[in-house]
Amino acid sequence: MNAWLDELINEKTELQIAPLIDVVFLLLIYFMVSSSLKRSEADLSLSLPSQVAQAQSVKMPDEQIIEVLESGVIVLNGREFSDPQKRDMGDLEHTLTRYREASLLTGNPAMITVAPDDDSMHERVIDVLNACAGAGIKNVTFGSAE
Repeated sequence: MNAWLDELINEKTELQIAPLIDVVFLLLIYFMVSSSLKRSEADLSLSLPSQVAQAQSVKMPDEQIIEVLESGVIVLNGREFSDPQKRDMGDLEHTLTRYREASLLTGNPAMITVAPDDDSMHERVIDVLNACAGAGIKNVTFGSAE
């Protein structure tokens, strides 16, 4: 048994290249047939964004922001309205009425955004809504104070 093992070890084993080349060519043909050709980016018909002339004028709504601060102070365009303890909002209502009339003259709808602080009193927000209703402004939304 030793003689047979020695003969096996001493015998040179040769690697046959012809079947390996055949397998490589078959794989190459398989991948060439199964792949799809992709168009390069230069061939794609792209239209890049550019300036577009506007056909009609767009009317932007005139919007004012009313802030209700935590202390109860109401601020419109940097102007403080009424005492925090006072519920009557006559000055604010008068200003909002003039704002609504000016908006009607320009043809834009009057819009109000109420932006209360997180810790503001709800009664002050209701006072602002009452002033908007008294001024005849119907487009009232809520936003966040910055």
